[in-house]
Amino acid sequence: MKALTIRQPWADAIIHQTKRTENRTWKTTYRGPVLIHAGAAHDPQAAIYGPRPDIRSAILAIASITDCHYSDDGQCCGPWGNEHTYHWTLANVTPLPTPVPCKGRLGLWTPSDDVTTRATQQTEGNPR
Repeated sequence: MKALTIRQPWADAIIHQTKRTENRTWKTTYRGPVLIHAGAAHDPQAAIYGPRPDIRSAILAIASITDCHYSDDGQCCGPWGNEHTYHWTLANVTPLPTPVPCKGRLGLWTPSDDVTTRATQQTEGNPR
């Protein structure tokens, strides 16, 4: 299983709000399950969105990457899409009851077997 590190508060917006578009400067051909990892850093440009979520450096959810496309104007994916970026479409977001602490990485990365097991065991029996 792959993982994607996302700075807060954007990871929180995917898990607890309606953000289903992740903006990236690079495309992916990967489709399938992905662990959503909250990075150690907070996005300073997001200060207008309120208080910082406390949970960082941990896997917070499991989702699916279902599409990736480039957008010049950012209009195609509602309020979460940025212009001149690749929009990664996320679906089936399932929050984990207990975050799984681990260090993140750049790009799509493969977490240790232990981290993957600790995350996926929390969602067994839950449809995604």
